[in-house]
Formats: sequence, C-alpha cells, structure tokens
Amino acid sequence: MIRLLTLAAAVSLGLSPAFAFHCPADMAKIDNAVKTAQLSDAQKKEVAEYRAQGETLHKAGKHQESIDTLAKAMKILKIQ
Repeated sequence: MIRLLTLAAAVSLGLSPAFAFHCPADMAKIDNAVKTAQLSDAQKKEVAEYRAQGETLHKAGKHQESIDTLAKAMKILKIQ
C-alpha cells in the first residue's frame, strides 16, 4: 500500500509541470482564435471571462482547474 501511495505521489508531481506548460499554450490558442472568430457579444464576453479565469488559476498553481476553464473558452471558439 505504501508503494502504491508513493508511486501515485511521484506520478502526480511529475505531471504538474506538464500541466503548467499546457495552460500558456491554451491561452495563446484562445488569443489567436478570438481575433478572427465570429462570435456574438455575449460569447465574446464569456470567452474573455474564461480566459481571464484560466490565467488567474494558472498563476495560482491550479493548473488542472486552469485547463478545464480554458477548455470552456476553447469550446465556444471551436478550437482544440
């Protein structure tokens, strides 16, 4: 059991930096897509809010939450 917990902790620590670098890439995709996207004013506002929240979460070290939030903006923009 201790081995399993140690392995799980090691894996999660190893993944954290990977998530950290994923956030800026998603933010860049959003920034580029929003320039040419055909969105309603409500959609633009929603994308901007998700983008800002995602950056705030990223800076706070909450990378999975950041990725999840940025994914909502990316869905509206129809980008992957």
